[in-house]
Amino acid sequence: MKSILLTGGTGRLGKAIIESGCFRSLLAPSREALDITKPADINKFFNNNDFDLIIHCAALARMKECQENPAKAIQTNITGTCNLVVETLKKEKSLKKSIRFIHISTDGVYQGTRGNYNENDETIPYNIYGWTKLGAECAINALSNFCIIRTSFFDPKNIKFDASAADSFSSRIEIGCLVEAIAKLANHNFVGTINVGGEKKSEYDHYKEFKPSLRSCSQKDILKTAGIPMAIDASMDCGVWETVKKNEKY
Repeated sequence: MKSILLTGGTGRLGKAIIESGCFRSLLAPSREALDITKPADINKFFNNNDFDLIIHCAALARMKECQENPAKAIQTNITGTCNLVVETLKKEKSLKKSIRFIHISTDGVYQGTRGNYNENDETIPYNIYGWTKLGAECAINALSNFCIIRTSFFDPKNIKFDASAADSFSSRIEIGCLVEAIAKLANHNFVGTINVGGEKKSEYDHYKEFKPSLRSCSQKDILKTAGIPMAIDASMDCGVWETVKKNEKY
C-alpha cells in the first residue's frame, strides 16, 4: 500500500479525497505544518516523512482573487509548485526511488472558445488563474513519474448560486467522480497530461439535475457581476482518460 502525501487537504477537493476512503496511509498536513510557499517547511516535512505518492491539490483557486492579486496567485500556484518539485527531486535522489506525483490542473489552460480540446492543443489561458496553473504544469514536467490532470469539478451537494449560463459549455465533473479518477491514476502507469471530465453540457445543464430550482441565464448576465474573464466553451476531449479507465495502456 502506497504512503501518500496530500497537499491542500482543507480545500474542497482535498476534503473529498480524505473523506472518500479511497486512500489509505494518507498524510494530510495543515498549511501550518506544510506551507508550499516556504521551501524550508517543505524540506523539513520531506526529511521527517516518507511517502511514495504526492497528490498536489494545494492552490489559490478562487479565480476572482487570482485576477485581483496575481502576485499571490503566482506565489502559490507557480512558485509553491516549483518548491514541491525541487524537494521531490531531492528526495528521489536521496532515496534512489521514483515518487509518483499527481497534479491537479484545470481546463482553464485552454483558450475556452471552441471546446473539445485535447491534451495536444495549444494552451492559451483566458485568465490569471489559468496562466498560473499552466506555469505550475511546466514545473511538474521536470519529474519522471507524474500525471497532470486537467479538469473542472463541482460539488452537487453545494451549489450556492441561483442561476447558471445556458450558453457556456464545459466537461465539468462531479467531485466524487474526480476523486475516483485520481485514485485510478495514482495506481496507473500513465505518465503525462490527461483531460479528466464528463459529457459536454451547458453550465446550466450540469447543475440543474442537482438543483431543480436553478434558473437559466446567459453568460452576459453572469459577466456583469463576475469581474473575471470566462470561457465560452471549455469542453475537453477525454478520449485518453476513457482508455485509461478501462485499465488499458496508453
